[in-house]
Amino acid sequence: MRQQTLADNGFERFRKRTRRETFLLEMDQIIPWRDLCKVIKPFYPKVKRKGAGRPPVGLERMLRIHFLQHWFNLSDPAVEEALYDSRAMRSFVGIDLGREPAPDETTVCKFRHLLETHNLGDRFFQLIGEFLEENGLKVSTGTIVDATIIDAFAFANHPCVLQRTKALRQG
Repeated sequence: MRQQTLADNGFERFRKRTRRETFLLEMDQIIPWRDLCKVIKPFYPKVKRKGAGRPPVGLERMLRIHFLQHWFNLSDPAVEEALYDSRAMRSFVGIDLGREPAPDETTVCKFRHLLETHNLGDRFFQLIGEFLEENGLKVSTGTIVDATIIDAFAFANHPCVLQRTKALRQG
């Protein structure tokens, strides 16, 4: 067992377990990760000798990220962002930001393409759906709404807004 860092727990005294965290803890226990990894392993890149580029990210870690994308309806860039933003998701995937970065969106994209090339993604979700149903559970996708801050003054002076405001005033 590795020693926890401040990136794991910080200095929070008043912390509440969220529904997302509870869901991910349940999925961590229920889903047969090792069995799923065995299916992908023959297709997953092997660790090459020194000097041959970046070593591949762990297979189970990438599979967990792939499942996060489906459960929370996240694109490749959004899942990278979510891993930096959500402690629950980092914990589920096994990332300690005190020791390593989250996999970037390109790495996530390449893993997704690997699964698509070998027709593994749909098969996994079908198997997992059946497995969860046998255990009296059902998972459906959700949505995380991304908020964007827009400078109100700049938006109010946008040509389209000015034209529309003028038309409304004229009647």
